[in-house]
Amino acid sequence: MKKILSLLILLLLLLLTACSDKEAAEEGMTDNNEQADLINDNTSDTNIDEKDSENDKDTYDIVTDDTSDKEPTVMPENEIVPEPKYIEYTPVDAIPEEYLIQRTDNAGTIEAITYTTKDYFGDESEITKPAYVYLPYNYDEAKQYNVLYLMHGIGGTENEWGMNNDSSRIKIIMDNLIYNGEIEPFIIVTPNGRSSAGYASAATDFNSFYLFGKELRNDLIPYIDSNYSTYADYDENGYDLTKARNHRAMAGLSMGGMQTINIGMCECLDIISYFGAFSSAPTTNTASVISEIINGEFSDYDINYFYNICGTEDSIALASAKAAVTDLTDLTDKLIDQKNLIWQEVGGGHGFDVWFLGFYNFANIVFKR
Repeated sequence: MKKILSLLILLLLLLLTACSDKEAAEEGMTDNNEQADLINDNTSDTNIDEKDSENDKDTYDIVTDDTSDKEPTVMPENEIVPEPKYIEYTPVDAIPEEYLIQRTDNAGTIEAITYTTKDYFGDESEITKPAYVYLPYNYDEAKQYNVLYLMHGIGGTENEWGMNNDSSRIKIIMDNLIYNGEIEPFIIVTPNGRSSAGYASAATDFNSFYLFGKELRNDLIPYIDSNYSTYADYDENGYDLTKARNHRAMAGLSMGGMQTINIGMCECLDIISYFGAFSSAPTTNTASVISEIINGEFSDYDINYFYNICGTEDSIALASAKAAVTDLTDLTDKLIDQKNLIWQEVGGGHGFDVWFLGFYNFANIVFKR
């Protein structure tokens, strides 16, 4: 009897265990189904936009790159800050002969132009003035070109550089430099530097030279930008000339060298960034005046290059040309000797042997920084 009772109790326990296991299995199955449904709900939108995926990745990167618990990064004490890019060029003392031979092929062209300006030295009445424009071989209006404004001296006119015919030495040098791949093609403009109704006469009051900055900014540069393919975003209703300043240069001989420094650098540094002064005239600003202006009024504008040349026998300009650069690198951090400032003395007087050499060297420097 006791054996039978024990068997009945054992069977009852087995039956209860089986039921419990079944319920647990059913509950587990339900949980698994719910989890599957949850997963399906979260991944039902499988066609995610690629842009959104990138945004998600960015968010992920931000979250996982949390450095709040990390030690702050300390830069090494000997960390080297790279220097600005400078032009590596050593000026020559003589123009190579092959660059003085007129080309019969791959030659640029010279155009005579006139533009409207004002008699800034007089009553500011409207006047028309001439200039010459050198266009490199294969000039293409679909491209953009840098522009050099090349100034004459006190006794000259727009013709003084001789850039008015195919035998022009400026044109010959440019044609050969471009053909030999020494420089990128650029436009040259030779205007008349007297801003007065009497611009055509060398006897005109020389003080008209000092007002050329108004003409340059208000009339000549806008004319060139509107009629030629430059880097400027010209608009006849007005445009920002500063945006293309790295694509403009100014250079000149004697009085034109003075204009390059006194006007180009000290009045128009916001719209021009390359400067070449060849035997700068006696009224040229000294280094102390230049530094005061470029450190003050034009503190936000850099100088891409400032090249100077003068003959050692030049009794007219050597003192003034040298005074414009002496100690200049100590007075401003915009210029570094042999980096973006060159002072070159060569044998010669106040003449074109020095000035054409100056042009050749400057053409090899300009627009390359």
